[in-house]
Amino acid sequence: MSSTTPDLSPIAQALADAAAAQSMHYFRTPLDIITKADESPVTLADRAAETAMREILGARVPADGIYGEEHGPERLDAERVWVLDPIDGTRSFITGSPLWGTLIGVLQGGRVVLGMVDMPVLKERWIGQAGQGATRDGQPVRVSGCTEVAKARIVTTSPDIFAPADWAAFDRLSRQCAMRRFGGDCYGYAQLAGGTIDLVVETGLQPYDYLGPAGLIEAAGGVITDWQGQPLGLKSDGRVIAAATPELHRQAMAILAA
Repeated sequence: MSSTTPDLSPIAQALADAAAAQSMHYFRTPLDIITKADESPVTLADRAAETAMREILGARVPADGIYGEEHGPERLDAERVWVLDPIDGTRSFITGSPLWGTLIGVLQGGRVVLGMVDMPVLKERWIGQAGQGATRDGQPVRVSGCTEVAKARIVTTSPDIFAPADWAAFDRLSRQCAMRRFGGDCYGYAQLAGGTIDLVVETGLQPYDYLGPAGLIEAAGGVITDWQGQPLGLKSDGRVIAAATPELHRQAMAILAA
């Protein structure tokens, strides 16, 4: 880790603990579901969890910026910005599936330096920091060594996230892989960091959907960019490709662009 970048993991851990306390209180209970302007669902649990996270950041790092799904941006011109998704996979949460999580990403000078995927129901906490590697519940994890599309295991959340042209590109790529799977929301990125999935390809994402996973995957030795191979940031177009190795990443991007 850079000498100018402090160890941010204790704050990230506190944020995840606070979010889990709120979300697990509501999980598998009757919920009032609100439909946002983009037609995505949100619940009181989402908003309560993000509020709890923001209170911690306000107390511990008040000068830092915040980009959250539920309560909007604050101080995005700050040197360090925390990117929060209190419940990634709200549809999974609403339907009682355990495959939802809390995502935390930290940008320092516009570069991702920390990423967390916390899975409260599964009791798995995946965290990666630049220069420090990645762990699951404190145990080191690393991406697989897969270098060929033909041997790759690929996952995406749902066919429904793709526009027609993007679906055609994903379908073309995924049918050349050894295995393709659907579902899992943010958990697919954790699986890639842990070496059991080799490719994740998605579209229509927001910064709070991909910057937490980006920090985790890069720390675990993987590659994650937009579909043009550009680094991910707050202004990326929402099309994401994550791969276990640079070789696999290049092959997959070429097929997507064909």
